[in-house]
Amino acid sequence: MTLDSWKNSGSYFEYKDIYQIFYKKSGNGEPLLLVHGFPTSSWDWEKIWGSLTNKYEVYTLDMIGYGFSSKPMDFNYTIAEQVDLWEAFLEDKKLFSFHILAHDFGDTVVQEMLARVKENPEYEFDIKSVCFLNGGMFPETNFPTITQKLLLTPLGSVLKHFMGRNTLAKNFRKIFGKDTQPSDQEIDDFWEVVDYNAGKNVIPKLIKYLTERDTYKIRWREAIQYTDMPKRLIDGGCDPISGKHMAEFYKEIVPDADVVVLEEIGHYPQVEAPAEVLSHYYEFRDKL
Repeated sequence: MTLDSWKNSGSYFEYKDIYQIFYKKSGNGEPLLLVHGFPTSSWDWEKIWGSLTNKYEVYTLDMIGYGFSSKPMDFNYTIAEQVDLWEAFLEDKKLFSFHILAHDFGDTVVQEMLARVKENPEYEFDIKSVCFLNGGMFPETNFPTITQKLLLTPLGSVLKHFMGRNTLAKNFRKIFGKDTQPSDQEIDDFWEVVDYNAGKNVIPKLIKYLTERDTYKIRWREAIQYTDMPKRLIDGGCDPISGKHMAEFYKEIVPDADVVVLEEIGHYPQVEAPAEVLSHYYEFRDKL
């Protein structure tokens, strides 16, 4: 599917009576939510979308500030706000029981969801299972790129003006596996969704979630440790940001940890090795 086809086959949900949120829904079966990462969008799931929708009723959206959704400059881009958005979407679609597959920034969004489950026995959403892909769930093991670090500083508001397709390409080639590098077309598509609707202007605001990971690290760690739905981590092992070192930490601190490491794969397993991700995800679901 081309990026244009992806966009044209999606729909929009109005959030807080003002913001337009892009989403896609397809398939039949048990509901499955796909939660994307930073700085990209739901387009990250395109290579596994068709297979998943043959088995499940699949939903994904571009969180606010991302992809084809609204990118307001005056919005408070926090993890909690993104979870509030997901909750409003789920209520609108009358989805109260579902499975989740998440990646990168999306892992942290799901950690906040799990924290709400842990803290509120009356939480209205029943999360049946969670599968994480590479993400900086634990600040102790997360190593942001130099660009990410600079965006967090006051220089971020200046740096955004110099960001472009080549900047993205340079950074992505460092975090993909040696033998699974993104094609020029993939880089073009990734950049198009980042830059859509003047998107690079909000990047310094979006990346503040990295500081939240430090602030809430215990709460979000315990959300994984002390919630009882089945969980699996499928991790691209050679990812310098959250690769095998993160997977080892996950195994140390999560009771009965279910971890699969794809040794030669980088930060975007669903893009770099879609067949392997699907195989390990289906194996996980078949055991439930």
